[in-house]
Amino acid sequence: MPLPPPGPDSRVVVTGASSGIGAAIARALARRGHPTILVARTQEALADLATELTGLAGDATVHAADLGTDAGLDATRVLLDDPDVVGLVNAAGFGVTGRVAELAGDAEQRAALDGLVRLNVLALHDLTVAAVGALTRRGRPGAILNVSSITAFQPLPGAASYAAGKAFVQSFSEAVHTELAGTGITLTTVSPGLTRTGFADAAGTDAFDQVPDLLVGEADDVAEAGVAAMARGDRAVTPGLLNQLSALGGRLAPRTLLLPVLDAGMRAVED
Repeated sequence: MPLPPPGPDSRVVVTGASSGIGAAIARALARRGHPTILVARTQEALADLATELTGLAGDATVHAADLGTDAGLDATRVLLDDPDVVGLVNAAGFGVTGRVAELAGDAEQRAALDGLVRLNVLALHDLTVAAVGALTRRGRPGAILNVSSITAFQPLPGAASYAAGKAFVQSFSEAVHTELAGTGITLTTVSPGLTRTGFADAAGTDAFDQVPDLLVGEADDVAEAGVAAMARGDRAVTPGLLNQLSALGGRLAPRTLLLPVLDAGMRAVED
């Protein structure tokens, strides 16, 4: 099993752990007995979660860092050199909605787009590469879980940068998973659809209010599916039948047909 059995020497670093899917994944790991190192910007939220998880796994430590900065990324990368670390979860990220032509004229929104790429793409890439290197040097099994999205499987007008970033995560992660075959180290992606977290508020969208509850998942369900797949060493998992069908459609549908439909749907949400 790629993710070693739980114990004091099987720590997992979890980024984006202060809320949402990241916090849910940390809980899922703790329920399995894995000590965690919790990474996010918000010290207080991490401390509260660490107190909760310590009762489950016996140990959870806090590392407050902003992965959108060089200093925060450098300090977090060092955590992966701990010989007791056997896993990494890249769950840090945020979204920005809106048309690029409109966002480009607003300095604050333009900065948000740049920050999205820096965190969702560059930081994830940096930490994944660092984790692969550290686990390879130690010569012990290990597992990485990168949080992707069903938006990875097609362009998405109205959230172009976010979807493109997730497409990078999906492509990069699946390729590295294949490169690692036979090493005892695996890289898994979990690709949820709409999920109840603080994401929508941060992205400035009320999309969750525009769709039936049936189409909105729960963070705990996504976390359980992701951690289970990580423990098995699966290449990828998309929780939920409707999300699986959506991902398949995104891959197979002709862009000339798919993009106008997606564009109209996003415009309806924006209006």
